[in-house]
Amino acid sequence: MEIDAWLWWLIGATALGIALVVTAMPELGMLAVGAIGAAVVNGLFGGGAVAQVVVFAVISTAGIAVVRPIANRHRAQRPQLATGVDALKGRQAVVLERVDASGGRIKLAGEVWSARALDTDRAYEVGQEVDVVDIEGATAIVM
Repeated sequence: MEIDAWLWWLIGATALGIALVVTAMPELGMLAVGAIGAAVVNGLFGGGAVAQVVVFAVISTAGIAVVRPIANRHRAQRPQLATGVDALKGRQAVVLERVDASGGRIKLAGEVWSARALDTDRAYEVGQEVDVVDIEGATAIVM
């Protein structure tokens, strides 16, 4: 019993799909799509071996050429929505207890935080507004 070429292409596409899931390499997904294209050329249009390989190569290369730059651009972007302590950096707070290089208390985003001054020579008095420049553990660094 002889297996048709389109079935071999689908078996290859399945293997590439499994490898994609295991390795998370999007290039393998593009190769799998190319293999499906080659299976379609053989199964529906009766294309020969050369046509199948050409379709596989063209679809795979085009997919990689289009998807890779998009994936790199998305990987390089920072998240647009800051969460956790990153969302608190740059916000303003109100001093509740005098803040200097050794410590103090501020009200930040509705919560009371321990704080210390970024500049060791500077002190902030009660009621004064300060900017949060960093968070170290549970302490806000302010200026």
